[in-house]
Amino acid sequence: MWLKPEEILLKNALKLWVTEKDNEYFILQRRRGYGEGGGGLTGLLVGTLDTVLDSTSRVAPYRILHHTPDSQVYWSIACGVTKEEIFQHWDWLQQNIMRTLSVFDSSEDITSFVQGKIRGLIAEEGKTSLVLEDDPEKFREALLRFEKWFELPPEEKLVTYYSCSYWKGKVPCQGWLYLSTNFLCFYSYLLGAEVKLIISWDEIWRLEKTSNVILTESIHVLAHGEDHYFSMLLHLNETFVIMEQLADYSVKRLFDKESFQREPALSDPLQITKRGLEAHAKSEQFRMYFRLPKEENLLEVHESFLWVPFSHFNTLGKICLSENYLCFASQDGSQCHVIIPMREVVSVEKPSASSRALTVCVRGKRALRFSEVRDYQRLANTIRSRCGISASPQHSASSEAIRGQCQSLINHFEDNPEDVTLMVGQKDSSKAVSTEALMTVFHPQDVENLDPKMLKEKMKEQSWNIHFSEYGRGTSMFFTRKTQDLIVRGVPESLRGELWMLFSGAVNDMATHPGYYTELVEQSLGTSTLATDEIERDLHRSLPEHPAFQSDTGISALRRVLTAYAYRNPKIGYCQAMNILTSVLLLYAKEEEAFWLLVAVCERMLPDYFNRRIIGALVDQAVFEDLIRENLPQLVEHMTDLSFFSSVSLSWFLTLFISVLPIESAVNVVDCFFYDGIKAILQLGLAVLDYNMEALISCHDDAEAVTILNRFFDSVTNKDSPLPPTVQQASAGNNDKASHISVDISELIREAYEKYGNIRSEEVESLRRRNKLYVIQTLEDTTKQNVIRVVSQEVRFSASHLDELYDLFKRQHFLSCYWMMKSPALLHHDPSLAYLEQYQLGFQQFSMLFFLLEPWSFCTIKSTLSLWVFRLIDENQDGLVNFKEFCCSLDTLYSGSFTNKLKFLFKLHLPPAFDLPEDGVIRKSPERGRGKVDLQAYLKQWQNEILKKEETIKDLPRINQTQFIQFSKTLYNIFHGDPEEELLYRAVAHVTSLLLRMEEVGRKLQEPSSPPSESKKPADTTSAAEESSTEEASTTPESSDTSSPRSSQDPGPDLSEMEWSFSFEQVLASLLNEPAIVNFFERPVNIQAKLGQAKVAQLKLKANK
Repeated sequence: MWLKPEEILLKNALKLWVTEKDNEYFILQRRRGYGEGGGGLTGLLVGTLDTVLDSTSRVAPYRILHHTPDSQVYWSIACGVTKEEIFQHWDWLQQNIMRTLSVFDSSEDITSFVQGKIRGLIAEEGKTSLVLEDDPEKFREALLRFEKWFELPPEEKLVTYYSCSYWKGKVPCQGWLYLSTNFLCFYSYLLGAEVKLIISWDEIWRLEKTSNVILTESIHVLAHGEDHYFSMLLHLNETFVIMEQLADYSVKRLFDKESFQREPALSDPLQITKRGLEAHAKSEQFRMYFRLPKEENLLEVHESFLWVPFSHFNTLGKICLSENYLCFASQDGSQCHVIIPMREVVSVEKPSASSRALTVCVRGKRALRFSEVRDYQRLANTIRSRCGISASPQHSASSEAIRGQCQSLINHFEDNPEDVTLMVGQKDSSKAVSTEALMTVFHPQDVENLDPKMLKEKMKEQSWNIHFSEYGRGTSMFFTRKTQDLIVRGVPESLRGELWMLFSGAVNDMATHPGYYTELVEQSLGTSTLATDEIERDLHRSLPEHPAFQSDTGISALRRVLTAYAYRNPKIGYCQAMNILTSVLLLYAKEEEAFWLLVAVCERMLPDYFNRRIIGALVDQAVFEDLIRENLPQLVEHMTDLSFFSSVSLSWFLTLFISVLPIESAVNVVDCFFYDGIKAILQLGLAVLDYNMEALISCHDDAEAVTILNRFFDSVTNKDSPLPPTVQQASAGNNDKASHISVDISELIREAYEKYGNIRSEEVESLRRRNKLYVIQTLEDTTKQNVIRVVSQEVRFSASHLDELYDLFKRQHFLSCYWMMKSPALLHHDPSLAYLEQYQLGFQQFSMLFFLLEPWSFCTIKSTLSLWVFRLIDENQDGLVNFKEFCCSLDTLYSGSFTNKLKFLFKLHLPPAFDLPEDGVIRKSPERGRGKVDLQAYLKQWQNEILKKEETIKDLPRINQTQFIQFSKTLYNIFHGDPEEELLYRAVAHVTSLLLRMEEVGRKLQEPSSPPSESKKPADTTSAAEESSTEEASTTPESSDTSSPRSSQDPGPDLSEMEWSFSFEQVLASLLNEPAIVNFFERPVNIQAKLGQAKVAQLKLKANK
């Protein structure tokens, strides 16, 4: 590797280098302790220095220095890990530089020319690979160390590196932490003690910041049941954030199959950079805070003041700009924030050239004035270009009118600050849809009704109207603490749908996708999938007591929304609890609005909730347990096992309390959820437990605790609800209400906000990230245990061996995914499938793993024979092998009887293994969620597996001439390299000869009239083939099995082949007469040693491939 020229004074330097080559201008040196004569005390000292010191020129074992005869100053210009690499650099200097240097007169000119050449070479090398790194020169040096120490595949992308201490027991080891796309690596070398650690991100269970008496602050990593601690980091928080981001990226890519198509910085695992990860994290935080669509990315951030009309002062905050939105959040996060869609912007004006301010005018006679913007000119131009507004001074008449209108509005507002009504936004009339909210159809409000509940409802509406007059209405409304106060008090029935759309961000989704829902309904109409079958089953279980869902109107609307969403997002499809949530959405929102609200909930607000494994809900339950420990210590002392609350609260999170509270109370919880997100549900859960604290502490078992909570939920009422009794949900526990004091939902929510409102959304997200790894690994471990339990009934492997085999199998699956985004194995990983089918290997992955584990080394990675093995064990011929199929084949080869092992090898040379086209590609792979699922086919396959009887040797077909020749070659390949190789070869030759004579005799007895010359023809042909196979026995399988494709593709059958064949019984009986062959196949295999070797070689095999 070429290095940026760095001055070195050798005269006073330690003698740590040995000169290998030199000439007038260059010296090639080797580091003491490396190569010939390495080791000893010198090697220990040098190795320790190389690890501790941060300079590649002192770490690489070889280097090239430039010098001139009349100077004592040397310049390091290249270094290398291997002798071959440094010699290539040396040869290049000799051929391209040495001849040119003779033309220069002075030493300064020579040095200047050499430095310029080296810098030019470095610039050329870094144009593509290192252009995105913060410090390309230092990164090149770190990359060299990373490649030298860990020997990972060259595709592995180093993201960043840090100096730190790794605690091995109670002793810290100073070294270097390297974070790459797929691995966490650490290296230390101190006085002969080398510590090397490689952990893949997908194997990590815990990743958290910790502190104790010894370690003031450290990063804790739990993987493979071992704890790893890293401390003494100069930038610990930065390191931890990058580690979290890489672990999350790995989980999303490998377990969730996310492709990051809309995020170029993460779309290619070979090009991940620290800068790209940071940009992704900021964009994700930006979208989450402002509830924006997934397509939006944070492009610019500007600090500025915003004039707040309702408070009559400028508030400091940040302008955040994305592709389609201009957002502002005050500095403390609670004062106010506002979201301005670019589609709503009418013009952008600068009040005066002297002030660093700009005014953004939006539809509805509203203007927002930003001041003290450092780069206001560029910001104004960016907003104009995004909105398609011209900044030319030659405005049209309409543009001038708009400018005058906005300016007069601003002037009037400045002169009359009390006249805030000018800032009122007009309600945006959304596109009409075919249906109304079901609540307006089945419970229209009676304007003449003046009972106390309706009067209170009118007062709520009036409070919100005043709020709209002060803070605006619609997409550009100011969100403030007063907004939250109104939400806690309850949203009026007439405004609920509008506010849900606004707070969730669904209003923007619907505005930017006109007609999308109608198209989806038309496309999904009449489709029949597993999702639609489940939807039909659950339609009449969705709020069955509500009149809206006792009629075809409500049921049809619910069916259309759920089916359209399942068609839009087949990855989720349909999950139980979606029907309950959608039913409530349809009560207060129009059909199209309910669809976009469902999109917002499933894809943004509750990520990973509605899938087969409900990972999101399980993660939030773990977060809930953490919050219980922190906020309810008295309850924790009494109930040390908090998993009870996880099982009880699952329905709270999945249905937002809708399934446990009466509908008139549950909608108030949904109001808070759309405004505050999952934080509102966590707060309410804590308030529920706090309210029932004494009763829960006094209960004796879980069943009693469940009864207490159920009675509590039955007693929750909404005294302000204007809904009639026919609409209100009947309580299951009406008979017990006399013994249980009723609780008003508004009071319960207010108490939740007062006691636990200090929980910040950032804290919740941090807890989510911390617990997600543990939840996913727990599910993966459950999958592993279930698979091992099923497979252990079929094989003779011990439980510990199966455990190690599963880890190797799963890792091989992921190894094919690490360095490419659209790996076939990744595309076919489906967590919703049965346990055995979740991880499967295609031919390429299978051949590499089988090569490491098969006992006789007769299959190379790319051999045709490994393809035949793959086809043989791929029972359903879908081009994928599952763990059970893989283990059964290994079990036969490791522990099977001589007959079973021979039968396995015999079947390799029969169809379907032998005669199919050698493509190794996946031939059938049903797509989930789109086509009709043939349940009858699944039932038939299941029945066949139950009735499948043990295959006997008499069931095997006869083997023909070509197949037998290949079978003989396979035996030679197996015996190659064995200590008794010659004896085994003679035995195979003897068996072959014996079988041919038997066949010849049998044919003579059957055809006595045939001429002798004709009867000898097949035997002569086979004998020649036998001799050929004996000669080729030591060659690779690629060169010895070329006869197979030709025989399978012949247009017509060969008569001699059809007449000439052997049964398995004949082959078995002949081989049993050869003790050498029987002893070879019955020789026990050291399974533990084989597994250990495979574990070490698995990654290196990929690296050397």
